[in-house]
Amino acid sequence: MWDSESESGGGRDYVTGELNNTKHGVQTDGFEQRGQSWFVSTDVPTDFLVQIGDISFHLHKYPLLSKSGKLNRIVYESREGEVNKITLDDLPGGPEAFELAAKFCYGIAVDLTATNISGLRCASEYLEMTEDLEEGNLIFKTEAFLSYVVLSSWRDSILVLKNCEKLSPWAENLQIVRRCSESIAWKACANPKGIKWQYTGKPPKVPSPNWNDMKDLSPSRNQQVPADWWFEDVSILRIDHFVRVMTAIKVKGMRFELIGASLTHYAIKWLPGFLKEGSGSEGSLRSHSDTNAGNWKGGLHLIVAGTKEQPQTVKTKDQQMIIESLISIIPQQKDSVSCSFLLHLLRMANMVKVAPALVTELEKRVGMQFEQATLEDLLIPSYSKSETMYDIDLVQRLLEHFLVQEQIESSSPSRQSMYEGSQRSNNSNAKMRVARLVDSYLTEVSRDRNLSLTKFQVLAEALPETARSCDDGLYRAIDSYLKAHPTLSEHERKRLCRVMDCQKLSIDACMHAAQNERLPLRVVVQVLFSEQVKISNALANQSVKDTGEMQYQPMVSNRKTLLEGTPQSFQEGWATAKKDISTLKFELQTVSAKYAQLQNDMDNLQRQFDKLVKPKQGSAWSSGWKKLSKMKKMTNLENNDMGSQINAEQTKKTTRRWRNSIS
Repeated sequence: MWDSESESGGGRDYVTGELNNTKHGVQTDGFEQRGQSWFVSTDVPTDFLVQIGDISFHLHKYPLLSKSGKLNRIVYESREGEVNKITLDDLPGGPEAFELAAKFCYGIAVDLTATNISGLRCASEYLEMTEDLEEGNLIFKTEAFLSYVVLSSWRDSILVLKNCEKLSPWAENLQIVRRCSESIAWKACANPKGIKWQYTGKPPKVPSPNWNDMKDLSPSRNQQVPADWWFEDVSILRIDHFVRVMTAIKVKGMRFELIGASLTHYAIKWLPGFLKEGSGSEGSLRSHSDTNAGNWKGGLHLIVAGTKEQPQTVKTKDQQMIIESLISIIPQQKDSVSCSFLLHLLRMANMVKVAPALVTELEKRVGMQFEQATLEDLLIPSYSKSETMYDIDLVQRLLEHFLVQEQIESSSPSRQSMYEGSQRSNNSNAKMRVARLVDSYLTEVSRDRNLSLTKFQVLAEALPETARSCDDGLYRAIDSYLKAHPTLSEHERKRLCRVMDCQKLSIDACMHAAQNERLPLRVVVQVLFSEQVKISNALANQSVKDTGEMQYQPMVSNRKTLLEGTPQSFQEGWATAKKDISTLKFELQTVSAKYAQLQNDMDNLQRQFDKLVKPKQGSAWSSGWKKLSKMKKMTNLENNDMGSQINAEQTKKTTRRWRNSIS
């Protein structure tokens, strides 16, 4: 702190705690407050009134005008004669800062702290308390305190930057924000082993009820400082100042994963509902941030234009500003933040209507690491006018960004040189993980009755065929969709099942599909055929394997011996498949018999109809042919009831009669 004695000789004495000036000309014991007014404790009557908001200061002209160029100019350059009252509503720092400045003018000792120095520095600049009026004026002393005391302290730099939130644009123009941000960044990037200043750090796992009364933690020689020791202190800043600090930290070379972790910590602390209740992702950070957010007595006060808006609207604007700022400073490296953090941020961005360009940028970032996502994070509600419960189109765009990113990485020359084999393997594994994720997502959203068949099919077919080695997950999604949409036509059910490859189903899935009444009959036949092929291939492979192990042993003699050497699961599957095939054959024969019976009934009805409708008269030639056709039909009916030998004999006799009659 500072202590300024008489400076007639030009000397300055920097001690601790006070600003003092004896060149005031008015002896006083201090200031006293009466309601909304401040008075000087002196016998000399006051002749000057300063009004700041609702607070009035009854002072003397000489002490103020001798040190303030602005007040001097207002009083002596006024054309309205003698000025005894002025209003300074735009004074930075408000009545509190002016009180300290007035005490300095009267020579009363003023305690400088990290809490009041920023407001007093801006107020002295506003009042133009420069060295031209008096050596060692308030601008010089507050600037010296900032440079030599505040900026050398971690905690003071944080507090000064926090107090600059209400001093825009003065704090910005006086470089207080920039200098404090750089000071914080320099200390945050320092080697943790060399940290000797005090910091807040993490609270204990079981928070004490007297946490606010505990002393600040400071590292000792034997205490190991964690890499994230600065997260909590920096997270109390307003978002614009937090961005300034993080930008300075990034410039100074901080590891990108620590920057990403700091952004996650800040988002969890200041965005209500950022993590859903019961969510396991980022659980430790969530509990940590909740504890510290309750301990901080301040708040996040953002400057929002207008005062007639509803509190909920202002709160939404605050969240929108935070989300947009966080998106803009996310490091470009792929694993700087988790995919869970990006998806939670994307959910809130859609909820508060963030700028579309930033939302698109965030979707691309999610696509870069889409294989790390979980089903719970993907279930983002639809905040637009869509009929579906979940935002299907959003997941479709994320999947497209993932595929584009995979294509870019696979076609990059730098990646094809040294790590071509491993890169292909990683891309294949990533696509397989994404395929399983998409299948699980389809199973979950398929229960929505408003989900159209087209959206389901487009999302299911978005991935290439090589991404799925097994279609069991896709089959579960299709079966779930058929359960939720029982009114689908036969054509729609066939169209839905086309997205599935029956040859990629496991034996268990095939057995379930063969008994699934919701599937089209053609699909069931395909499933049975693929199951039979798999079982045959498995048996053949097992036979070849056994033959390779027993090089000189004779081949399997018969089918019974082959089945005895087959695993029990394959035998049961083969028996079930044979039973299903026999059932289908029997059903086909039954349908054929019914069809023949219906055809016979149709012929009888046609004959009766012809007999009633056609006229009886006609030519001899036509009547002869009619008799022939009638006799032939009657003969065919008799042939169906009699044996083959009798039919042959009657046919010969009938043929002779026809010939005789014709001749």
